[in-house]
Amino acid sequence: MDINAIKQRLNSLQSTNTPGKKEKIDYSKVYWKPKEEGKYQIRIVPSKLNPQNPFQEVFVHYGFSKFPIYALTNWGEKDPIVEFAAQLRKTNDRENWVLAKKLDPKMRVFAPIVVRGEEEKGVRLWEFGKEIYMQLLGIAEDEDYGDYTDINDGRDFTVDVVKGDIGGRQGLKSSIRIKPKTTALSSDASMIQTFLKEQPTLLEIQRKMDFDALKEVLQNWLSPEDATEDVVTCADRDSRSPRIGLLSSRNGSTRSLCGLNGSQAPRITNDTLPG
Repeated sequence: MDINAIKQRLNSLQSTNTPGKKEKIDYSKVYWKPKEEGKYQIRIVPSKLNPQNPFQEVFVHYGFSKFPIYALTNWGEKDPIVEFAAQLRKTNDRENWVLAKKLDPKMRVFAPIVVRGEEEKGVRLWEFGKEIYMQLLGIAEDEDYGDYTDINDGRDFTVDVVKGDIGGRQGLKSSIRIKPKTTALSSDASMIQTFLKEQPTLLEIQRKMDFDALKEVLQNWLSPEDATEDVVTCADRDSRSPRIGLLSSRNGSTRSLCGLNGSQAPRITNDTLPG
């Protein structure tokens, strides 16, 4: 019996189970994101999860906290925010549909890539939105380009990064151009195997909230701490069917909940939120 090995394993487990000592992840080794203007050359690598499709679509909740929250549907589980949005769509009120759309998680896409000139950093995940995703799918569909992820005769991409307006604020905007010449992923066969096998797994790295925790996030978003208990009805809009209306808060903000009546009304309580 190797006592030293046993001690090391014991220390490892104790460290893992000790609160506040969670292993830190160097995200610069996991994700690639341009940090300044310029041109970058990248190669999309066949995914170890699905060699036939390098793209991984995920759905993310924005606006509920300081950081994006990955929807539980990414793991094939029920998500209280998604379920609540579905409840809102069961009504005929336009404002509820608007709110439901706001609650819907937004799609983001990731692809495993190698950045030329930084091959020693290995495969990282590149995140992009629908516009670039549609371009990449369109190019993949074009027979003139073939399979740009092919390890022997694939193609690199140039990512052009410039400053621009993104949602009303300045940020870095990316556009892509495919290289006309086909190339190998690498001239080193062992490096190619490393690229294919050693890739970050997105849903193993990303923090996953449990259902009850995400339900509490939703409840706090719907009923801020400074909200009053008063609910304004929409009876003036339809005197025959008084409905739950605007949840008013002391700071003057409101959230529309019109169009819900009876059992459909999304009362802001633990009993009526999904779960």
